Amino acid sequence: MKSLELFSGAGGLAKGLELAGFEHTAFVEINKDACASLAENFGTDRVFQGDVKDFNLGGLENIDVIAGGPPCQPFSLGGKHKAYQDSRDMFPYAIRAIEQLSPKAFVFENVKGLLRPSFADYFEYILLRLSYADVGMGRDTDWRGHLQSLRTLNRHRSTEKRYDVKFQLVNAADYGVPQTRERVVIVGVRTDLSLSWSFPEITHSEDRLLWDMYITGEYWDRHCVPLVTRPSFDEITKEKVIRLKERYGWFEPDLLAWRTIRDVLHDLPDPKSDHCIIDHVFRDGARPYPGHTGSDFDWPSKTIKAGGHGVPGGENMIRFFDGNVRYFTVFEAKRIQTFPDDFVIKGAWGEAMRQIGNAVPVLLAEKIGRELVSKLKCTNNSYQRISNGTFEFAHL
Repeated sequence: MKSLELFSGAGGLAKGLELAGFEHTAFVEINKDACASLAENFGTDRVFQGDVKDFNLGGLENIDVIAGGPPCQPFSLGGKHKAYQDSRDMFPYAIRAIEQLSPKAFVFENVKGLLRPSFADYFEYILLRLSYADVGMGRDTDWRGHLQSLRTLNRHRSTEKRYDVKFQLVNAADYGVPQTRERVVIVGVRTDLSLSWSFPEITHSEDRLLWDMYITGEYWDRHCVPLVTRPSFDEITKEKVIRLKERYGWFEPDLLAWRTIRDVLHDLPDPKSDHCIIDHVFRDGARPYPGHTGSDFDWPSKTIKAGGHGVPGGENMIRFFDGNVRYFTVFEAKRIQTFPDDFVIKGAWGEAMRQIGNAVPVLLAEKIGRELVSKLKCTNNSYQRISNGTFEFAHL
C-alpha cells in the first residue's frame, strides 16, 4: 500500500507505518536537518525539501494513505495559541492533498492543545473539511462562513468525496511507549469503502506498573534492584496502591505495565564510558530546579519536547534515585520515542532532540498503521458484483 508523508519531520510516523506494511512514495519536509534524517533512513530520491505549498501533487498516483503531523505550534499549549491566525497552520494544505489525491485513508497527529475550548470552532472546521474534502470555500470569504456552509451540508446532503473522520486523544504510554505523551490522532476513511474504523485497544496501564512495583515487587526483581534502593511510598503513591488493592483484590490488572525509562535503557553503557554508540554522547549542564526536575528513571518519561529556546521544563533530563540528573543522549531519546536503534537522526544535539521531540512515537504509529492495514486489506480482498451477474476481484 502506498503512502504520502506530509510534514514528515524525522520520520517517526513514517517508520511506524512502514513497519505496519506501507510503502512511502514521497516525503515532504521543509527543515533541512530533518530532510537529511529522512534521506539517511528512507533514501534521497523520495524526499522533497521545501514548503508543502510548492510540492507538486500531480505526479502521484494510487496513493492509499496520506499521513503526517501538520505543524503543531499554532495549537500548542506552550505556544502563542494563534491557530488559524498563525501562518504555520498547515491543515489547509493537508486537506488540499486529500482533495486532489482521494486516498483511501489519512492519518494526522497533533498536540493536545488542538482540543482547547478556544479552538473548538476551528477544530470542528478542520474535521468537516477533512470529511468533505471536495467542498471548497466557493463564495465563502473566510473559514467561519465556510464552517456554516459545511454544517448545513453535514445535516442535509452528502458529497462524492466523503470521509468518515474520527479523532482520539491518546497517551502513548498506554500503547507501550515509555513516555507519557498525549496527542490528538485524526483518522479518516473514505466512505465508499464501507469500513468501520476504530482506534487500537490500549495494551498497557499505570495500574499494572504500580501493581508490579508495590504489590508483587516483580518490577524491581526483574531489574535486580536491591530492597534498600527501592523507593518508599509517598502519600500519593500510597493512596493509589490502596485503591488498586480495593479494585483488583487478589487478581492482577489485565493489561501490561507501562514501560519505564529503566525498562528501555537498562542495557546501555554509561554515556561517559568508552563505547561504540555514535549518538550516545554525554552532554553536561543539566541542573534541577523547581518546575525543572527531569523524568524519573523508574517511570515513563515525561513528554520529550522540541522547544524553541532549548529544552523546556526538564522533560529531556533523567532523574535518578539518588537525585542526580543528566540530559538524555540522542540515542536514549530515540529509544524513548521507540525509534529502532539503527535509525539515524542528523544534526547536532539540540537539532537532533528537536526532531525527536517533534516525532510521533514509532510504536504508536505502527499500531495505528497495523489497524489501518487490516481494514484496508479486507477492502482490497473484497468482491464486487458486476453487470453480468458474476463477481470479479476488485482492487478499490
